[in-house]
Amino acid sequence: MLAGARSHLRASVAPAAVLAAALLSSFARCSLPGRGDPAASVLSPYFGTKTRYEDVNPWLLGDPVAPRRDPELLAGTCTPVQLVALIRHGTRYPTTKQIRKLRQLQGLLETRGPGDRGSGVAAALVEWPLWYDDWMDGQLVEKGRQDMRQLALRLAALFPDLFSRENYGRLRLVTSSKHRCVDSSASFLQGLWQHYHPGLPLPDVSDMECDPPRINDKLMRFFDHCEKFLTEVERNDSALYHVEAFKTGPEMQTLLNKVATTLQVPVSSLNADLIQVAFFTCSFDLAIKGVHSPWCDVFDVEDAKVLEYLNDLKQYWKRSYGYTINSRSSCTLFQDIFLHLDKAVEQKQRSQPVSSPVILQFGHAETLLPLLSLMGYFKDREPLTAYNFKEQVHRQFRSGRIVPYAANLIFVLYHCENAKTPQEEFQVQMLLNEKVLPLAHSQETVALYEDLKNHYKDILQSCQSSKECHLSKVNITSDEL
Repeated sequence: MLAGARSHLRASVAPAAVLAAALLSSFARCSLPGRGDPAASVLSPYFGTKTRYEDVNPWLLGDPVAPRRDPELLAGTCTPVQLVALIRHGTRYPTTKQIRKLRQLQGLLETRGPGDRGSGVAAALVEWPLWYDDWMDGQLVEKGRQDMRQLALRLAALFPDLFSRENYGRLRLVTSSKHRCVDSSASFLQGLWQHYHPGLPLPDVSDMECDPPRINDKLMRFFDHCEKFLTEVERNDSALYHVEAFKTGPEMQTLLNKVATTLQVPVSSLNADLIQVAFFTCSFDLAIKGVHSPWCDVFDVEDAKVLEYLNDLKQYWKRSYGYTINSRSSCTLFQDIFLHLDKAVEQKQRSQPVSSPVILQFGHAETLLPLLSLMGYFKDREPLTAYNFKEQVHRQFRSGRIVPYAANLIFVLYHCENAKTPQEEFQVQMLLNEKVLPLAHSQETVALYEDLKNHYKDILQSCQSSKECHLSKVNITSDEL
C-alpha cells in the first residue's frame, strides 16, 4: 500500500474523466433519501445547501448513532494520532430574509378570491400554518443540536483512541461567532459527554471538563476579512451575472408559469426568488419538523433540478470556482490545518504526546466550499453558466451532496509502524461526510504526509491572505445581490 501511495502521488494527474468517475462513484451511493423515512420527499436530493445530512448518508435513518466504518480507512499497523475536523453547523431555521419572502408568498395566496377554484395544492397551502417568525433568523434548531450530538457519538466510536476519556481535556474547539456555530460546538461536546457518561443528563458546556470553544472569525469566516472578495464578489452587482441570467432564462420562465398555474396567482406576481423560497420551505419543514409540507407538492423532480441548479450557480460563482479569490481567501484556514498536522508529526517524532489529538472547527457551507475548491475538488470540465443547464445534468458540483447541514471535512493523521523510510512513517486520509475522500490529484485514498504537503506546496508556502486579499485599486460596488 505504501508503494502504491507513493507511486500514485508522484504520477501525473489522473485524467479528468477518470477522476470524475471516481468522485461520483464515491458519493452516488449516498445521495438518495432512505426508503424507511416516510417524511422524505422525492425532492430531497435537490435541496442544495438546505439538504439534510441523512439524505446524503441514508444509513443514518436506521440508526443515527451507529458509526459506519468506510472500508478504505487505514487499519492494522497505522494508528491515528490526530484528527482535524472542519464541521458545518447543524440544521437551522430559515433567515429573516427568507421568512419575509415566504410571508409575501403566503399573502399572495390569501388574496385569491373565494370564488377562485385553483388547485388542491393552493387550497392546502392557504390552510398550512406559517409558523416561522423573524426571531428565528438562521438559529440552530433542536434537530441541528441532535445532528451534532449524533456526529460526535459516531466519530468517538470510529476513532476511540483519539476521542478517549483521557484526551477529553485536550480537545481544541474553534467556532464562527454565529450562534448556530457556537451552539453546534456546544452540542458536539454534549454528544461526547453522552459517549463518556451514557444515561446521565446533559450538562451545560461550562460544567464540562474541557476548554470552551474559542471564537475565531478570521479562520471560520475568512471571507468577511478579505477585502478583495468583499469588493469584487460579495458587493459586486455583476459578480453573479449567471445567477441573475438563469433567473430570467427559459428554464425558470417555464417553472414560473407552471407554479403560477398551480397556485392560481398571476405570473407577474411571482419571481425566481419567491419560487426558490417556496422550494426551500419544503426543505425546512422536512429538515426541522420531519413533515411533508404542501409546499413540496408545488414541485416535481424536474422542477427541483432547475431550482437546485439555481442554488448551485450561486454557490459556484460566489464560493467556488467562479472567481479565483473565492478559494484563495481560504488559504489561511488551509495552512492552519497543516500547522496542526505538522506539530503532531514533530511531537510524535520526538516521542512526545500529541498536545491536541482532536481539533474541531465549526463553520459554514461558505467555509467548506472555498476550501474544497482550493484543494481541487468537484471541479467540472466546463464552468456552470446560465446557459448550460442541460449539459451540466451530471456535474460534480452539487452543493447538497458536498455541504449538507452538519457537513464535515476531516483530516486524519496516522503513524505507521514498520515503515521502510521516515517519510512513510506518517500518512494522512481525508473524509467528507464520514466517507473517505479520494485525493483530488490521484485516485488514492491515502497519502504519504510529506507527498501531500508537496502537492499543495504553492498554497502552503506562497498563498498569503494579506497579498491575496489586497485590492490594487478601488472598484465601484453595489449592495449584495
